[in-house]
Amino acid sequence: MAERPPLLALDDALRLLADGARGAVITETETLSTFDALGRVLAEEVLSGLDVPPADNTERDGYVLKAADVPAAGAVLPVSQRIPAGVVGQPLQPGTAARIFTGAQIPAGGDAVVMQEFCEAVPGEGLGSVRIREVPAPGAWIRRRGEDVSAGAAVLSRGERLLPQSLGMAASVGAAQLTVLRRPRVALFATGDELVMPGEVPPERMPPGAIYNSNRFTLRALLQAAGCEVTDLGIVADRLDATREALRRAAEGNDLIVTCGGVSVGDEDHIKPAVQAEGRLDLWQLAIKPGKPLAFGAVRRQGGGEALFVGLPGNPVSAFITFLLAVRPVLRVLQGLPAELPRALAARADFDWPRPDKRREFLRVRFNDAGGLELFSNQGSGVLTSTVWADGLVDNPSGRTIAKGDTVAFLPMASLLSL
Repeated sequence: MAERPPLLALDDALRLLADGARGAVITETETLSTFDALGRVLAEEVLSGLDVPPADNTERDGYVLKAADVPAAGAVLPVSQRIPAGVVGQPLQPGTAARIFTGAQIPAGGDAVVMQEFCEAVPGEGLGSVRIREVPAPGAWIRRRGEDVSAGAAVLSRGERLLPQSLGMAASVGAAQLTVLRRPRVALFATGDELVMPGEVPPERMPPGAIYNSNRFTLRALLQAAGCEVTDLGIVADRLDATREALRRAAEGNDLIVTCGGVSVGDEDHIKPAVQAEGRLDLWQLAIKPGKPLAFGAVRRQGGGEALFVGLPGNPVSAFITFLLAVRPVLRVLQGLPAELPRALAARADFDWPRPDKRREFLRVRFNDAGGLELFSNQGSGVLTSTVWADGLVDNPSGRTIAKGDTVAFLPMASLLSL
């Protein structure tokens, strides 16, 4: 009997996944309205065509004046003009102040702003006067021209994933459109004759052995959340010919094929021989829990080239976790990003884990009101409830026990669910 190959460490698997995906990095681009570019990856850096702010302006509502005209608190200056935002005032007359509002340009001759909380309007002719109750320093409450961005500076870099604040930054320098990489195109299907779709069969009429195909919903949503264009091929029958046909269809026009189930070595597990017949395959046993079986390779396209392939295990939690740990890095590499997991945060464990596994474990946890992490009571690979309940995962090294009060590595779910 042949010896089983040793389990593959996750870090080694990530390197192999990255190496295998680098030849398929997306280079095609498209130009979008900045409004529509959220979550996309920049293909060209964004340069500023102007200084931001374009002129000295005030950070606060108040009065602009020359600091030297207020030698002591209580000085009274006539108000010579009123300057709302969007209005360019006249040069400031010596010995006067101007009423000014947040964002308005500082008039020539003014070198300080006193917030209105430290000013008192004094009625009189015209715009009256103002009593200044504090002595301002030159430059007080003034935003200088170009202090945020200088004209010609790069404000967003090529390869950067666009966040909401990135779009605001682009808009602030006048970029109405952005050049981005096209979205990854991913085909998805599940194998298993036991799978049925919600709505097709009511719960009370489920045949023996049948289960609802929850993985299809989870994986499709994970791909959509990662910004992919998804081709959903549904459920494929547990037959070798059907699986091969599905792979051929999935390879056309897609960068990546993701399947769920059928990656073990049972008589009804057809993914391995089907991918080997239609392309190439490495079948790995990862040293992680949950989610040990993982398949990685590629499927040939009829017209040339190939689509990458990742086969996930069928248990719902295993499929979810291995997507986050294996498919997410592949999607990052396809878009020119590093194949890395999110940075773990140090957090306090408010639970005991006295019987660790030999494999690296990813435990479903969430924060309690005391600021520590509590553990979901059932860490089984089929308990999908735990993924809904959890704030994130504890990345627990192989063989490590955890006692209450220990510091653990916490991976926030929000970070894992985004690229």
